[in-house]
Amino acid sequence: MPSPAPVKPGTLRAEQIILFRIGEQLFALSSSSVQEVRGADSLSGGASEVTAPGVGKVRQFVRRGPNLLFLVSGARHFGLPAEEGILAFVLRNTRTALLVDSIERMTAMTRLQVLPLSFCHEERQWYRGLTAVDQMVVPVVRPEGFLSDEELTMLDRAVPPAEASREETERELEAEAPTDTNLGTELN
Repeated sequence: MPSPAPVKPGTLRAEQIILFRIGEQLFALSSSSVQEVRGADSLSGGASEVTAPGVGKVRQFVRRGPNLLFLVSGARHFGLPAEEGILAFVLRNTRTALLVDSIERMTAMTRLQVLPLSFCHEERQWYRGLTAVDQMVVPVVRPEGFLSDEELTMLDRAVPPAEASREETERELEAEAPTDTNLGTELN
């Protein structure tokens, strides 16, 4: 049985990332964690308002079938002085659409550095690590770091119950409607 080819020393595995901006700040996100990129207007056009105490970074949600997708303001999440984003990254395997200002470009990341100890609060959940791009240090965001389980629970509680579909309402009305036999009995 032939042995596998040896791995060359120094060979690095590259990961495709999207460089994007929120205000003046540059961030990176794995391209495999983005399900789709949409204009924020096209996504928020069908959005409903939501207010959950302590989760000010989310003001809207969208129903997608039985699932809820929360629109997270990247500026509010990171505490940046920026307007609402004009693009929405619908993040894979999360219930989050991240509002950002622009996409810089796609590139490959070959090294991900661990976060320094100076990142010692909630930002440890926000970032996977740091990478260097064109001699700049760029934080690489963690897609599941935008909404904690606690925040999702608060948002779920703040969302009004789904309105019944027209067909369900008609079926319920038909089941409750009196039949001719019942009417005849009541009149006697």
